[in-house]
Amino acid sequence: MRKITVAVVGLSFGMEFVPIYRDHPGINKVYVCDFSKDLLETAKMRYDIPEECCTEEFESLLSNPEIDAIHIVTPPATHADFSVKVLNAGKHCACTIPLGMTMDELYAVMRARKASGKNYMFMETTIYQRETLFIKEKLENGEFGKLQYMSGAHYQDMEGWPSYWRGFPPLLHPTHACAACLMFAGKRPKGVYGVGSGKIRDELAQQYGCNYAFEVALVSFEDSDLTVEVERFLYDVARGYSECFRIYGEKQSFEWQQIGKEEPVLFVRHEGIRKNGRTANISEERITIPDYAHLLPEEIRKYTKKTVYNLENKHLSFQQGGGHGGSHPYLVHEFVQSILEERRPYPDDILGAYWNAVGICAHESAMSNGRFIEIPDFESLR
Repeated sequence: MRKITVAVVGLSFGMEFVPIYRDHPGINKVYVCDFSKDLLETAKMRYDIPEECCTEEFESLLSNPEIDAIHIVTPPATHADFSVKVLNAGKHCACTIPLGMTMDELYAVMRARKASGKNYMFMETTIYQRETLFIKEKLENGEFGKLQYMSGAHYQDMEGWPSYWRGFPPLLHPTHACAACLMFAGKRPKGVYGVGSGKIRDELAQQYGCNYAFEVALVSFEDSDLTVEVERFLYDVARGYSECFRIYGEKQSFEWQQIGKEEPVLFVRHEGIRKNGRTANISEERITIPDYAHLLPEEIRKYTKKTVYNLENKHLSFQQGGGHGGSHPYLVHEFVQSILEERRPYPDDILGAYWNAVGICAHESAMSNGRFIEIPDFESLR
């Protein structure tokens, strides 16, 4: 069986992915890269990474003919630049969210991917979490009937995060809030209205020039009567962490739990007939979401529940986010298999660009009194 060699760049959060790659049956060797010697030493000792596979120099990975693919897990402002460099070096690229910070950056990544002929995978966790896999299965079985409305949200207090997050405009980092619903919609997002609400502290607003506590968007779609609502905050709101969505269908609806220790609610319409015509009763129950680890190779199934930071709780995304719904091994598996099977990964750069563009356009709309902003058509770059 053919195997590939992969490099993980950025070990603060990227450490989470190192053992998953190491144990994946399609991986030959794992390189790690970070400017922190302490993190490199931790990866080397904990996961048996050879000394020659540990480096502080990103550029050395680009020129290394042994490396087939590079996974970028670095701060947001570096993503587009690093991704373009990886693709231009003739290597497959995976990158954590966001794909880019501006529309120009989105186009730069898509053009580099198209010119290179290599794979780019947008490593959005929410579309592989348990709840999303559960809803996707029900949608494929037609259990929801016609979708009438969806909403997605990402609630997160980012006090104490690195300085580049201070005052970050909420919907410039949108995809934890919108990706699942946009995927469920199955249509190209066409346009968006964005509004801001509330205010953050003046010292937070200075870095990016956005003083909104919340940003909220309404997204419309090509050839569809569906509307999706998206909302996000990062500072000065008294609400616990959640990456959540609500799905309202003709036959069934799903609402995410308000508190993490609770279970979500499924609503089911039960049709009945009365003398005065058609009626219905609605049942409601809390449900337990199953784990879908059986979809993965046996070697990495344990990572849907056992993660690096679940044990150590050192990275803020795990203290607050609880492990992204078991999604990490699915992301690794999809990236590796897309390369081995010589097909495009899901999601690719085009989908990632649409999902990011929803947020970029929503923020632009919010900053210009809620005017309607059309979302670009990226199909020519497939």
